[in-house]
Amino acid sequence: MNYGNIKFCDIANGEGVRTSLFVSGCTHHCKNCFNPETWDFSYGKPFTEQTTEEILKSLKPEHINGLTLLGGEPMEIANQKALLPLTEKVKKLYPSKTIWCYTGYLFEDLLPGGKVNTPWTKSLLQNIDIIVDGEFVDKLKDISLRFKGSSNQRIIDVKQSLAQNTVVLSPYNEKRK
Repeated sequence: MNYGNIKFCDIANGEGVRTSLFVSGCTHHCKNCFNPETWDFSYGKPFTEQTTEEILKSLKPEHINGLTLLGGEPMEIANQKALLPLTEKVKKLYPSKTIWCYTGYLFEDLLPGGKVNTPWTKSLLQNIDIIVDGEFVDKLKDISLRFKGSSNQRIIDVKQSLAQNTVVLSPYNEKRK
């Protein structure tokens, strides 16, 4: 897996101050995507053990709320295998920090029988706290939404959704006040 960028002090992609990993590779190609250079799976730098160590070190300060995965597309089949060990290490070292993931796939696409369900998906989902799902739709763009770009997207509480076997929306779905 490659990645395009890491932001070590990001306040736009999830609650609080976060480390955000922008992975490379995306087959959605949403119109007016904010990061089209990351569509190419070979864009950026190789994701290495050193990259993982940099991310883990960046999460250590108490004021950092957690890790956000976005891109590109973290849930592309080619990216899931590489992200699983990272999320496992984050949860082991920092169990109180949250992991957010932005995906153009629907949550249902990740579940058993879904089009991007892999041998790694279940474990990966168990490490993720919040998923923002659905492709960005330019016609539905709404800057009053918190943590998402278009009104079709959902902010999902992954733990509750897995426990209840149905999509459970997060309170973050409400508009900014």
